[in-house]
Amino acid sequence: MKRIAFLLASATVLASVASLTGCVVEAPRHRYYAPAVVTVAPPAPQVEIISAPPVVGHIWIDGAWYWDGGRHVWHPGYWSAPRPGYAWVPHRWEHVGGGWQFHEGHWDRH
Repeated sequence: MKRIAFLLASATVLASVASLTGCVVEAPRHRYYAPAVVTVAPPAPQVEIISAPPVVGHIWIDGAWYWDGGRHVWHPGYWSAPRPGYAWVPHRWEHVGGGWQFHEGHWDRH
């Protein structure tokens, strides 16, 4: 009887934790390390349908073409909570010599 009560309590706790972990506004981002310069120009940015923010005051971070595995791969945009005292600097590709260099977007202090 104690074993059944323990299993039911454990299942309840696990279900509660699982329901809380599903509320993610900003996808986890991993720092991107680009090669110094690539010779393939990035495609034009993809058109993204931007929904209403999940929370008033959130800002939209545009998607961008990243260089991954020898080709350009689109990473979609997402909503992010603002960071007081900081401004978002967008991702950008810069034409350098005979190639292209990617500068990942970041938060910059005002």
